[in-house]
Amino acid sequence: MSDKVRNSSRIRRKRSIRKRLSGTTERPRLSVFRSCKHIYAQVIDDTTGSTLAAASTKSPELRDQLAGKNKTEHAALVGALIAQKTLAAEISQVVFDRNGFIYHGRVKAVADGAREGGLQF
Repeated sequence: MSDKVRNSSRIRRKRSIRKRLSGTTERPRLSVFRSCKHIYAQVIDDTTGSTLAAASTKSPELRDQLAGKNKTEHAALVGALIAQKTLAAEISQVVFDRNGFIYHGRVKAVADGAREGGLQF
């Protein structure tokens, strides 16, 4: 399967998910994006269209901790960091948006890291 077909399938799944899923002020959306090298997580309030917290493997807070770990372990650290930032913003409950990716591997690791960090979803 080519990258173009794979990405268009993901976009189709993403649209199907986003029809039913929306972040509110009380319960914002935790969106995960996975690229080949990095993983990104954002907590988004869809009513105002604003990003409340963001973390990724490019975050300066994680730079020292990433050495010698694999990508799944990187994703778990990103999940813990997004949980820490979200709890600092006084948000404890979120809606998880896997963004069309299969809930497996790195996407699951972000979710597990965020749950261990104290987020509820």
